[in-house]
Amino acid sequence: MNPVRKQRLIVVMIIVVASSAVAALVGYAVGNMGDYFYSVSQVVKGEAPRERSIRAGGCVIPGSIKNATDKLETTFEITDGVENMTVTFDGILPDLFGEGEAAVVTGKLDDNNVLVATKVLAKHDETYTPKEVEDSVQNPNNHSKACEGMTYDS
Repeated sequence: MNPVRKQRLIVVMIIVVASSAVAALVGYAVGNMGDYFYSVSQVVKGEAPRERSIRAGGCVIPGSIKNATDKLETTFEITDGVENMTVTFDGILPDLFGEGEAAVVTGKLDDNNVLVATKVLAKHDETYTPKEVEDSVQNPNNHSKACEGMTYDS
């Protein structure tokens, strides 16, 4: 084989191997960084992983918001109309966060099946409910305003 052709072949092989390795590493990193959405019922049934960050959403149960007196920690419960789940968040909550409103939380489950949230998102106006929350909330009568008119079992 001609030395010039051999050198070109080696360069092409190095480029192919290097680009394949980079693509594999990027794919692995993206797959591990995604926060998958789970409904409250799925989390309560144990379908959500404990070792990785997840997203869950539902409606904040009226009367469940409890603020700590000595720090920013807030504990509240969310529901999908079937199951309830406790969430703790240590930080400043969004202005529109409140009882009976839709919320999406991101965090990890602890040993007591409490979601320790790192991020809390609240709906931003009166007519919008996050798609994940709307799909997970069991309210066939008024699906566009998923949290209104729900019955809450405490």
